[in-house]
Amino acid sequence: MKKVLIADDEKAGRTLIKEYLEDYPELVLIAEVNNGVDAINEINRFKPDLVFLDIQMPGKTGFEVLNHLDEIPKIIFSTAFDEYALKAFEVHAVDYLLKPYTKERFKVAIEKLNSSNIKIEALARSVFMEEASYPARVLVHFNKKLITIKCEEIIWIEAYGDYSKIHTKDQVYLSNFGISDLEKKLNPQIFLRVHRSSMVNMDRVKELNKYGKSYDVTMENGDVVRVSRGYMDAIKRIML
Repeated sequence: MKKVLIADDEKAGRTLIKEYLEDYPELVLIAEVNNGVDAINEINRFKPDLVFLDIQMPGKTGFEVLNHLDEIPKIIFSTAFDEYALKAFEVHAVDYLLKPYTKERFKVAIEKLNSSNIKIEALARSVFMEEASYPARVLVHFNKKLITIKCEEIIWIEAYGDYSKIHTKDQVYLSNFGISDLEKKLNPQIFLRVHRSSMVNMDRVKELNKYGKSYDVTMENGDVVRVSRGYMDAIKRIML
């Protein structure tokens, strides 16, 4: 049995880790905290074997937490920011999970716990390389916090300056990523770019209507998304 502590200021982030930990009965969660100061106190108190550690937290950052520990346990960083990856491996982190990550990516991190000879270069590549699998859930901004939604709940995505709006049946969420970045992150077998400013979930398309030499896509929530001429080939490829 290994004792586990989660330090993440976002409830959604802690919830996702707890959900994924259910597949590993040998990893027992003993505490969770939402700021750096409590992380220091609880890690020194409980002496966990493994800590899932966010980087940007109130009070102390993840790296500052490490500087105040009596003993440093195995660390798996879990963060939405990729710019700290190399620094994380310099402090001998087991892995660096870049949010949002899949259950399969989480499994890879857990498997590394049993590896005693982890190379920094290999770990860095694992953060940035494109994975064959695509996330079933994503973290999105809502009311000054991050929450998880299932990708299948996304109806369509709209460009919003350097950001994107994610439309679901009941809500519109804001993503810090531009639409071109989201296009790379989401399954191309499901999400189809139909305009430089929009991408649709093909499972949520109700109908296509001819509009001049192009089409309008009516989504299941009633929203109408224009298909631009530059993306007509993508539509034609799925027509039978």
